[in-house]
Amino acid sequence: MQLKKAILSVKKAFKLLLKEQEKLKNMICTFYSHQMGFEKVKSTLQQIFPKGNITTSTEDDFQIIKLENKGGLFKSATKIKFSYREREQPNYFIPQEEKGNLTSNLRGLFNYVQNLPSSNEEIQSRFLYRIQAVNSEFTLVDGIGKKEQIQQLIQQLAIEFNAFLFVQPNTLISKSSVQHFVDKNLNIIIDSQGNCEIEDLEVNIDAKYYDQNQNNLTEDQLNRKKTNELFLAENHIKFNKKLPCVEAEEEVTLRTPKEIATRASILISLNFIAFDAATPEQITNFLKKNNLWEFVTEGEKDFIENPTAEKKSLQTWKCECIWTLLWAINKVNDLGSPNAMCQLDSIPKENYPLSNAQEVTNYINSITETRNKSEILDLNDLYYRYEWACVDARIKNETVENLNPSVVYERHYALNWLINYRNQEWDAVTCDT
Repeated sequence: MQLKKAILSVKKAFKLLLKEQEKLKNMICTFYSHQMGFEKVKSTLQQIFPKGNITTSTEDDFQIIKLENKGGLFKSATKIKFSYREREQPNYFIPQEEKGNLTSNLRGLFNYVQNLPSSNEEIQSRFLYRIQAVNSEFTLVDGIGKKEQIQQLIQQLAIEFNAFLFVQPNTLISKSSVQHFVDKNLNIIIDSQGNCEIEDLEVNIDAKYYDQNQNNLTEDQLNRKKTNELFLAENHIKFNKKLPCVEAEEEVTLRTPKEIATRASILISLNFIAFDAATPEQITNFLKKNNLWEFVTEGEKDFIENPTAEKKSLQTWKCECIWTLLWAINKVNDLGSPNAMCQLDSIPKENYPLSNAQEVTNYINSITETRNKSEILDLNDLYYRYEWACVDARIKNETVENLNPSVVYERHYALNWLINYRNQEWDAVTCDT
C-alpha cells in the first residue's frame, strides 16, 4: 500500500512538472530562488545585452520579459524570453493551507525530489529544504543568440539569485542525459537517476521572510527558544539567534503511543539484521507473524532484501532513534548527553519491546501514554539547535565540541517524526536547519 502511494505521488508530481513544461515548450531551464526580483532579472538581461529592446507583459499568472535585438549584416539576432512568478506570501516553508499556482508546483516538486533515488541522501535532504523556501520561479523559455552570452546570462542569474535550476537534457547547460537539478555553479544536485556531484548545499533564509512570521508566535514557542538558547550558551555550544522556533503546541499532533511502540519494535527487529544477529528471512517471518509487516516502510523493505555492509552500518545508528522513541513512551528516563551514544542494553527487559519475541504484540498494546507534548517539543527545539551547530561546523570544516553529529541527527530525526514534522512519514523525515 505504501509503495503504491509512493508511486502515485511520484507520477502526480512528474505530471505536474510536465504540465508546466507544456506551457513552455522551448524552455532551456527554470530558476528557483528564495529571493524575489522581477526587476533584477530585467536589469541583468539589459546589462548583458545593452542594445536589446526589453518589453514586459503578463500571461496567466506569469510576468513575461522579452528582449529582442534584430542584429545586423554581420551580427546574429538575439531573442530572449523569461516567464516569472512569485509566491503570494514569501516564506521559508510551505504551509499546508497556502494556495497559489507556484505553491502547488513547489509541493509537486518536493514530492518528486523526495521520491527520487539518491547517491547522497544528505544533499537530497538539504535540497528538499531549499525547495520549501523558494519564493520565485523564472524560466528561460527562448534563448536565441550567441551561445556564450546565453551561458553568461544563466550563470549570472544563478549566482545573483543563489538559485537552483531545473534543466532538461540536450540544452547548452545540460550536465546529464536525463532531467536534473543544478546549483548556482551549474553542478548537479540530483538527476532523475539519483546522481549527485556536489558535497555540500547551503540553505540560507532571508531574515525579512523569517521576521514577518514572528508576529504569530505563541508564548510557549518563544519561551522554549529562549530557554534552550540560554542552555546552549551555558554549555558553550554555538547557536543561531535567527533560527526559527519549532511548531507551537496547539499546532502539533503527536504520534500515538501505539504508533511509537510499533515503530520502535520494527527498528529493533531491523537492528538484528544490522548486527548480524538474525537473517533477513527470520526477521521478515517475525514481522509478518506479529502483524508488523504492513508498517515496515519501503526503505526498510529494501534494506531487508539487500542488507549491504553500508546499509547495515547506517541501520546500526537507528539505535539512537530507538532510544528516543522509548524515551517518548517513558521507557527511558533521560536521553543523556548528545555527545554520547545510547546504551540500549541498559534498559530493563520489561521496558524493551523485543525482550520476549512472543510478547511483542502485548507490549505494543500495553503502551497507552506518551510524555506530554510540551516536554517532547522542548527536546525537539533543543536538538534542532544542536543540529544547526553540527551542520555549521561541518560546512566550515570545524570540529564541534560537546556534540556527536551522528547521535544528534538520529535523535533529531526521531523527534521530528514524533511531532509529525511537515507530515513526513518515517522514510521521508528531514532534519532541517
